[in-house]
Amino acid sequence: MKQPASGCDRNWSAYYQAVAGRPPRETLLTALKQFEQEGLPPALAVDLGCGDGRDTVELLRREWRVLGIDGEAEAIDRLLKRPDLNSERLETRLERFENLTLPASVDLINASFSLPFCPPKHFPGLWQKIETALRPGGRFCGQLLGDWDTWAREPHISFLTRHQVEELLRPFDLEFFAEEAHPGQTALGQTKFWHLYQIVARKR
Repeated sequence: MKQPASGCDRNWSAYYQAVAGRPPRETLLTALKQFEQEGLPPALAVDLGCGDGRDTVELLRREWRVLGIDGEAEAIDRLLKRPDLNSERLETRLERFENLTLPASVDLINASFSLPFCPPKHFPGLWQKIETALRPGGRFCGQLLGDWDTWAREPHISFLTRHQVEELLRPFDLEFFAEEAHPGQTALGQTKFWHLYQIVARKR
């Protein structure tokens, strides 16, 4: 799903190898816990920028129906070849953010570290599609990059100020929100400064 720019160019094959076997993201687990506490059965989830499936596999394990979308053919190929994949309730789609279409009345949209790789001019339209696709009571979980992040200097990376994030989330009730700002490394071991927002939000 991602479209890397000069300062964050990524060898996607190396990236997939580096994150292979990692557990599902905490934001996804938090969102799933909220559904379970409401007593709601598994329904329809969209995994945006699904990669090789670390979150998709967990959703399927919990008997959700999943539409996994990524802009990289290798990601979809790796997902479908996972030995721990139960593909009975899985649909995959090779599609970039610029041309994204989403089904109506989605219960959960998961976007783990993928939305920042949407070209900035397409980000407002992408977010509107996410908001429109979610049913009332549906949830968004994932991450957004902040304006202090190293990658925010890159022309093809979408980043947001705290105020902009708060505006995006006005139609939602925040169930988890954390702003992080600290030095660190990428999955490939590159040093960078991270500024990101961890989000689990329920649409009103």
